[in-house]
Amino acid sequence: MTVDRDTTAESERDAAPVAAGVPSADDTRRTDEAAATSTVSTVTVVAYAVAGAAVLGWFLFGWLVLQQGFVDSLGESAGAAFALLLVVSIVGTVRRGRRR
Repeated sequence: MTVDRDTTAESERDAAPVAAGVPSADDTRRTDEAAATSTVSTVTVVAYAVAGAAVLGWFLFGWLVLQQGFVDSLGESAGAAFALLLVVSIVGTVRRGRRR
């Protein structure tokens, strides 16, 4: 077992402590950028809710209407959910690439 002071370099131990809660100018810029990009629009939330309901509906349709069995229906709906996540990821990557 190692102790932090054993693995910390001398220069790191002797450095002056940074005041807690006092962001530097660089930290403020990052916080503003993170706040600007972390907002999610209402349309996005509604689209995710509709996609989730569709996956749940697909599971229930396969299980109760087609009587495939619980595990088969769960696997099929999980595959559909992962396919939707892949599409969302690709669209997000393309949109982010156009912004820069």
